[in-house]
Amino acid sequence: MAQEVRGVIAPGKDEPVRIETVLVPDPGPGEAVVRVQACGVCHTDLHYKQGGINDDFPFLLGHEAAGEVEAVGDGVTDVEPGDFVILNWRAVCGTCRACLRGRPWYCFDTHNAKQKMTLTDGTELSPALGIGAFAEKTLVAAGQCTKVDPAVAPQVAGLLGCGVMAGIGAAINTGNVGRGDTVAVIGCGGVGDAAIAGSHLAGAARIIAVDIDDRKLETARTMGATHTVNSRETDPVEAIRELTGGFGADVVIEAVGRPETYKQAFYARDLAGTVVLVGVPTPEMKLELPLLDVFGRGGALKSSWYGDCLPSRDFPMLIDLHLQGRLDLGAFVTETIQLDEVEKAFERMHHGDVLRSVVVL
Repeated sequence: MAQEVRGVIAPGKDEPVRIETVLVPDPGPGEAVVRVQACGVCHTDLHYKQGGINDDFPFLLGHEAAGEVEAVGDGVTDVEPGDFVILNWRAVCGTCRACLRGRPWYCFDTHNAKQKMTLTDGTELSPALGIGAFAEKTLVAAGQCTKVDPAVAPQVAGLLGCGVMAGIGAAINTGNVGRGDTVAVIGCGGVGDAAIAGSHLAGAARIIAVDIDDRKLETARTMGATHTVNSRETDPVEAIRELTGGFGADVVIEAVGRPETYKQAFYARDLAGTVVLVGVPTPEMKLELPLLDVFGRGGALKSSWYGDCLPSRDFPMLIDLHLQGRLDLGAFVTETIQLDEVEKAFERMHHGDVLRSVVVL
């Protein structure tokens, strides 16, 4: 029998979000119902609200979440009721060509719950990234639940469900940052700061944070940046070269998602260096680079989707590092809020006043 819960709905493009009663069905085969304990307010949710992802309104927002499994459907063996889990939006299939080649983080057939959550009048909801966790409970594919140590605070754990994992993974998984490397991170929002934290964790010798906001640069230092560059005041490419003996960084992580900043990343890397694009561009953006420069500089130009993470591998590892005091995930939480404060959190995000607002239920 379906349960009635409160959830945050985006009813239409650029309309204010509102709290509605949501019907959550019992889990079917391969599905799980999760009692949400915390969910971060991510920029992707704002994109959904603005119609920047698609127009499948109304959306049930929220995806960066952690909670407790309440019930599972037939055939579910990896999690059971009572398990504390982080929700992820890439439940791997295990059978596509990427999975069969031992590269499940590239899975080409990720999946979500087959049943739909609805409003009380029967209107079907589109859950953000297949999760919809700005709600007291949500229905997901069981593969979207990753069991982790329940000793961690939910408002901290949930951040690995999207932005923090994207940034850390961009450094460790995609960029292969290693001991002694020089790294530059362009864009010091939540994802960029996570890339800085990941680079620090990996043992980078020099981490250069680049942004146009001195407040964000100061925060970047607390995450592990050794140097900062305000790109509103100076040419970031020249500044990065000056800080790296004239060569450029071994790895440059672009966490903005704009052609201008991508070009800065491209020219700020050392010969045979790596550029990682983790910032999300919009569909109309175009990039133009001299092909001879692409050829002559060598190295690698990579994109990082969800930090090339494998949740079953990465989430428990990073939570363990946090509990050991080696990775301060709590530093990303600016404030905790209630469900009815999500619209205000979007405003604070837009003005750059928060690193992460987290809804606690």
